[in-house]
Amino acid sequence: MKYKYLIFFKIHFLFFGIFSMKSSIRQRLEYLSNRLEEIDNILAEPNFDVETFRKLSCERSELELIANKFRDFVKLETNIKEIESFLNDKEMKELASEELLISKKRIKNLENELQILLLPSDPEDNKSLFLEIRAGTGGDESALFSLDLLRMYIRHAEQKNWYTELVSSSSSDLGGYKEAILKIDGHGAYGRLKFESGTHRVQRIPATESQGRVHTSACTVAVMVQADPMKDIVINNQDLRIDTFRASGAGGQHINKTDSAIRITHIPTGLVVECQEDRSQHRNKEKAMQILAARLKDKEVQEKRAKEATERKNLVGTGDRSERIRTYNFPQGRVTDHRINLTLYKLQSVLDGNLDELTDALISENQAEKLASLSLDE
Repeated sequence: MKYKYLIFFKIHFLFFGIFSMKSSIRQRLEYLSNRLEEIDNILAEPNFDVETFRKLSCERSELELIANKFRDFVKLETNIKEIESFLNDKEMKELASEELLISKKRIKNLENELQILLLPSDPEDNKSLFLEIRAGTGGDESALFSLDLLRMYIRHAEQKNWYTELVSSSSSDLGGYKEAILKIDGHGAYGRLKFESGTHRVQRIPATESQGRVHTSACTVAVMVQADPMKDIVINNQDLRIDTFRASGAGGQHINKTDSAIRITHIPTGLVVECQEDRSQHRNKEKAMQILAARLKDKEVQEKRAKEATERKNLVGTGDRSERIRTYNFPQGRVTDHRINLTLYKLQSVLDGNLDELTDALISENQAEKLASLSLDE
């Protein structure tokens, strides 16, 4: 109920409050529309190199949507003025009033969409990511829940046609995971999943519970954007200690008889990464280095967020790994995201990978917060 009131407040705020079209926003939209025309004129000329063509084409694709929406906005403004001219006509007044109400709602919707499009985009959103799940409080039950979360994210990735690879894992005695790291490749993957970082709590009757009591366990999830080793993170070899060891796992003919597992320690930060999923020591080392680079970049991001959080706390969370963000309650069949007070009685659907309702709500919340921040800063 609180979430519904919050949404109502935001709709009222966006439609009737502070977000009327300001001259600075209109000037920005006019500039972008003119820039699109300029690019089209340049692309019509035959004499430019391939790299220039690529850059201009990318810029054009980014501008086209916002320019088209602004064009629709301007047309609707003109239509509203024409409709208002009929309000003094006795025969047309009633029809004009109804049409005016509809048009004003449409233009407010367009206005809100345009402001969201003007928000600075996160350059990381379209990158791949590493999703790390760690069992926390709750012992074996927490490890079993980490397996449920892993399956949930894999199924969600399958729905989005993203590629997944389990790059590192440490199994528990009952079949769950003490730790698992999943690599997800796909357009927009990080932008959709970056709000999953934090503590995920489960309330259910464990398989080992003989008296039917509900237990509470927790896992932490860390979503780390894949770092570009050439741009994002510089790792000096002298800062690394690399150890090899024999991988653990199933026996039989597949038992690892060589020291193919890799452990990399980043001495300055104390970060340790292990990888033993592959039989090749070289491939395990390559994957471990990718995870280390992602963790080092994530460390920088967390430090930056912590600094920003002292100035302004985000509604969808600071990204702090210790922050409780979501509860999965099995007896009631519900999932609650505590950051936006959203409860869905669709537990099994969510665990089957249907995360869009939660993700869309979190993205909308984040956009509304950014709009509010921009308005307060002006």
